[in-house]
Order: sequence, then structure tokens, then C-alpha cells
Amino acid sequence: MVLVIFLGGLGVSMAIGLPVAFSLLATALLMMLWMGLFDPQILADAMYNGADSFPLMAIPFFLLAGELMTAGGMSKRIVSLITSLLGHVRGGLGYAAIVASVLMASLSGSAVADTAAIGALLIPMMRSAGYDVPRATGLIAAGGVIAPIIPPSIAFIIFGVAANVSIIDLFLAGVAPGIMMGLWLVIIWVIVSRRETATVSEWPGWRSVRGSVAAGFWAILMPIIIVGGLKFGIFTPTEASVVAVAYALLVGGVVYRELSFKKIIEACRGAAIMSASVMFLVAAAAVTGWLITVAQLPFLLVGLLEPLIETPRLLVLVIVALVLVIGMVMDFVPTVLILTPILMPLIKIAGIDPVYFGVLFVMATAVGLLTPPVGVVLNVACGIGGISMEQGAKGVAPFVLVQVTLLLLLVAAPQLILVPLEWLR
Repeated sequence: MVLVIFLGGLGVSMAIGLPVAFSLLATALLMMLWMGLFDPQILADAMYNGADSFPLMAIPFFLLAGELMTAGGMSKRIVSLITSLLGHVRGGLGYAAIVASVLMASLSGSAVADTAAIGALLIPMMRSAGYDVPRATGLIAAGGVIAPIIPPSIAFIIFGVAANVSIIDLFLAGVAPGIMMGLWLVIIWVIVSRRETATVSEWPGWRSVRGSVAAGFWAILMPIIIVGGLKFGIFTPTEASVVAVAYALLVGGVVYRELSFKKIIEACRGAAIMSASVMFLVAAAAVTGWLITVAQLPFLLVGLLEPLIETPRLLVLVIVALVLVIGMVMDFVPTVLILTPILMPLIKIAGIDPVYFGVLFVMATAVGLLTPPVGVVLNVACGIGGISMEQGAKGVAPFVLVQVTLLLLLVAAPQLILVPLEWLR
């Protein structure tokens, strides 16, 4: 009955338009009343303890770093560098969008921020060159969801805290599949770009390229500092987020000289709003997560899926399919916060590597950012491209298909994640 209350309360609350965080709190109240545990003090303590986590401090700092990079010109110079290298080949702006997405993913960790930054710069250029706008919009949206996979990843921080899994291991494990996501997009773009009749820009010459490389050098250096520092144990993920902010301030303010005091204040304001939204979700989910544990819902799920425990790959496949479906109607943060405490006991019993599962889980939720009706990243890209959601859905369809294919490959071959992780360790 507790499971019915959990699913019913959450479903009804979201169906009537209640924000996810408040839906989680309403569901928690219903569960507490049914279980005879209602106590405002318990509710307040659970919310406070859920948000009172040192690793979670990395979220506002990484979000602030992303805002400062955009305001300070780092994002712009990365896109300029890639377009100068690839803009003269057939479909070159598409390849530039993919490479820029991979590089930007290693800077901010936010799919929405990366999509907005790259889309604002490249979609107008692709439209002017004659590219199919829905297809170009879909490509940039698909590139944007690489951000939750390549470190620094906000999604991995949230999953690591919720599942009690090493965030550093999650960061390192995300490097290889994140690059593979980019390569898969290149492969499908080679195929679909044959239909493009866009004009190709002239080769700008080595002098111009050298100028772009020199201008973008400081921006490209940042992911090397962050990943290298994590790999060699120089700093923790939370300390890395502070380093990212300091580096963005230094490069944007001193090297590029584009960060004014006004821009810094605006960046702080934007990061504060996003951080408050995420942290309130984390706090609300902590209450529900505690009640899920008290009600022993994970063990109920273990009983339902017991036949699959003996076949771990089939179990992972079923979970990935479930997450893909849920991702169509729910954003990735609540998906991670709600499902992680339910699924992790099952994953441990089945003997599945929690870091490997975390990467697949976050990848599946990232793909959900592209699928209607919610599709937050697709919505952002469509807004920038000035097209309808229906047009965007058609444009992004081949890229979603290829990312799902990659997910299936990683389910079948865990070594593609685990072997690079061992090397990076």
C-alpha cells in the first residue's frame, strides 16, 4: 500500500502542475501520515540533513563557473576556435557544434547552459549558411546532453551523494562514454549531412587559425587542470569546483578582460537561482528517500525483480529502458533523486559495479532531456532556433536513436566503461 501511495501521490501531484520539489514533499507527507510517522521536526531534519553535504557544495560553484565562462568569453572563443578549424568542410558547422559540445561539457557540467551557449552562437550561423534548421537545432541539443557525462558533471555529483558512490570515480568513468557520445554524433552527422545543401565557408588561413588557437588556449586548458587534478588527487570534486570558479575569474577578468563587476554579479545571481532550485529538490527528495528506506520499498522491488538478479545485464537493460521512459515526462535531477535510493539496493544485490551503473543511469536520464513532452534541453534549443517543439522533435530524432544505440552497446559491453576507468585511476 505504501508503494501505491508513493506512486499515486507523486503522479497526481505532478499531474495537477505542482512543481517536482513540492510534489515530493506532498508525497512524503502522505507516506508519513499512512505510516504514523508524521512529525514536523522529522520533516525539517530530513530536509536539512539531505542538503547538508560537503560534496553538494560543488554544485553551486560549478554552476557559477559555467556562468562566468560564458560571461567572460571562454565559451565564445572555444566555438570560434572549432569553427575556424572545421567551418570550411562539408557539414563543417555541424562537426564544429559536436566538438564544441564535448569541450564545453568539460567546462560547465550543465546541459542547459552548454546548449544555450553553443546554440546562441552556432544556430544563427547554420541558418545563414543554409542548413536545415530543425536538424541543426536537434544536433546542438543532442550535443548539449554530453555535459552530464563528461566531468565536471552536476548529475554525477547528485548521483554520487544519493547513492554513496565515489564522485571522483564517476567523473573519471564518464570521460570515455562522453567522448563516445560525441563520436556517435559525428558518425550520424556524416550520414544526415549528405542531404545538406549549405554553403561552405572559405578556409580562413593558418594565420587566422593560429589566432583562434591562441585565443582559445586558456579556455581549453581548464578541463585539463580539473581532470588532471582529480586524477592525481590534488583536489576533491568540491575543491575542483572552487578552482574552476577562480580560473574562470582569472581568465575572463585578466586574460580576456571581458568580465566586468556587473557581469560577475549577474553570473552570481544566475548561479544562485539554479543552485537554489537544485538544492531544494535535493532536500525534498531526501525526505522521500528516507521514507522509502523506512517503508522497505527497495526490498519490495527486489522481490518483484528477483528473477532478473541472476542476469545482471538483462536487469540493467530493463532499468535503462525504464529510465528512458520516465525521462520523457520528468527532468533528470528528480529522476536521479527519486530512483537512486530505490534501485541501488537491487544493484548491489545483483553484484553490478555501482560506478558503471551510475554512468549508464545518468546517460539514460540525459537522453530524456531530448525527448518530448518535457525535453528541457530540446525546449531550450528550439527556443533559440525559433522553431516549434514538433519540428525540434523531428530534427533530434536520428540523434536520440544513435545515443540509445550507444546505451545498448554499453549495456552489452561494460568493459567500454570499466577498462578506461581503471586506466584513468
